[in-house]
Amino acid sequence: MIKRGKPGKDGNVKVTFSLPLEEQPGPVSVVGCFNEWDPHAHPLTPRSNGKRSVVVTVPSSSTLHFRYLADNGVWFDDHDADAVHEDGGRLHV
Repeated sequence: MIKRGKPGKDGNVKVTFSLPLEEQPGPVSVVGCFNEWDPHAHPLTPRSNGKRSVVVTVPSSSTLHFRYLADNGVWFDDHDADAVHEDGGRLHV
Protein backbone atom coordinates (compact mmCIF):
# COMPACT_ATOMS: atom_id res chain seq x y z
CA MET A 1 0.00 0.00 0.00
CA ILE A 2 1.20 3.49 -0.82
CA LYS A 3 -0.09 6.59 0.90
CA ARG A 4 0.69 10.07 -0.39
CA GLY A 5 0.56 13.03 1.97
CA LYS A 6 -0.41 16.56 1.08
CA PRO A 7 2.31 18.92 -0.11
CA GLY A 8 3.80 20.90 2.76
CA LYS A 9 4.74 24.57 2.77
CA ASP A 10 8.29 23.49 1.99
CA GLY A 11 7.12 21.90 -1.29
CA ASN A 12 7.72 18.34 -0.11
CA VAL A 13 5.37 15.37 0.19
CA LYS A 14 5.61 12.44 2.60
CA VAL A 15 5.04 9.07 0.95
CA THR A 16 4.40 5.99 3.10
CA PHE A 17 5.24 2.57 1.69
CA SER A 18 3.74 -0.34 3.64
CA LEU A 19 3.45 -4.11 3.25
CA PRO A 20 1.82 -6.89 5.27
CA LEU A 21 4.36 -8.78 7.38
CA GLU A 22 3.54 -12.04 5.57
CA GLU A 23 4.41 -10.62 2.15
CA GLN A 24 8.03 -11.49 1.42
CA PRO A 25 9.11 -12.61 4.92
CA GLY A 26 12.30 -11.13 6.32
CA PRO A 27 13.82 -7.71 5.84
CA VAL A 28 12.49 -5.57 2.97
CA SER A 29 13.64 -2.13 1.80
CA VAL A 30 12.11 0.31 -0.63
CA VAL A 31 14.77 1.29 -3.13
CA GLY A 32 14.45 3.98 -5.75
CA CYS A 33 15.51 7.19 -7.39
CA PHE A 34 14.79 9.11 -4.16
CA ASN A 35 17.57 7.27 -2.30
CA GLU A 36 19.98 6.67 -5.19
CA TRP A 37 18.93 2.99 -5.25
CA ASP A 38 20.60 2.40 -1.88
CA PRO A 39 19.15 -0.83 -0.38
CA HIS A 40 20.12 0.25 3.14
CA ALA A 41 18.55 3.73 3.09
CA HIS A 42 14.85 2.89 3.68
CA PRO A 43 14.18 -0.47 5.37
CA LEU A 44 10.54 -1.15 6.23
CA THR A 45 9.98 -1.33 9.99
CA PRO A 46 7.45 -3.74 11.60
CA ARG A 47 4.44 -1.99 13.17
CA SER A 48 1.93 -3.18 15.79
CA ASN A 49 -0.84 -3.32 13.16
CA GLY A 50 0.71 -6.33 11.41
CA LYS A 51 2.34 -4.28 8.66
CA ARG A 52 5.76 -2.82 8.10
CA SER A 53 6.34 0.59 6.65
CA VAL A 54 8.70 3.44 5.92
CA VAL A 55 8.11 7.10 5.09
CA VAL A 56 10.14 9.02 2.53
CA THR A 57 9.98 12.75 1.89
CA VAL A 58 10.25 13.91 -1.70
CA PRO A 59 9.58 17.10 -3.68
CA SER A 60 5.94 17.45 -4.72
CA SER A 61 5.20 16.90 -8.41
CA SER A 62 7.93 14.22 -8.53
CA THR A 63 7.80 10.96 -10.39
CA LEU A 64 9.33 8.22 -8.26
CA HIS A 65 10.83 5.06 -9.72
CA PHE A 66 11.14 2.30 -7.14
CA ARG A 67 11.08 -1.40 -6.28
CA TYR A 68 11.19 -3.42 -3.09
CA LEU A 69 14.22 -5.52 -2.23
CA ALA A 70 13.78 -8.52 0.06
CA ASP A 71 16.17 -11.10 1.51
CA ASN A 72 18.36 -13.06 -0.90
CA GLY A 73 18.20 -10.34 -3.56
CA VAL A 74 14.50 -10.80 -4.36
CA TRP A 75 13.14 -7.72 -6.15
CA PHE A 76 9.39 -7.14 -6.38
CA ASP A 77 6.94 -4.39 -7.29
CA ASP A 78 4.03 -2.68 -5.56
CA HIS A 79 0.82 -3.07 -7.53
CA ASP A 80 -0.49 0.14 -5.93
CA ALA A 81 2.03 2.11 -8.00
CA ASP A 82 0.62 4.34 -10.72
CA ALA A 83 2.37 2.14 -13.26
CA VAL A 84 4.55 -0.97 -13.09
CA HIS A 85 7.05 -1.67 -15.85
CA GLU A 86 9.95 -4.08 -16.22
CA ASP A 87 12.19 -1.49 -14.55
CA GLY A 88 9.92 -1.18 -11.49
CA GLY A 89 7.06 0.93 -10.28
CA ARG A 90 6.33 4.56 -10.99
CA LEU A 91 4.53 6.87 -8.61
CA HIS A 92 3.53 10.46 -9.28
CA VAL A 93 3.39 12.64 -6.14
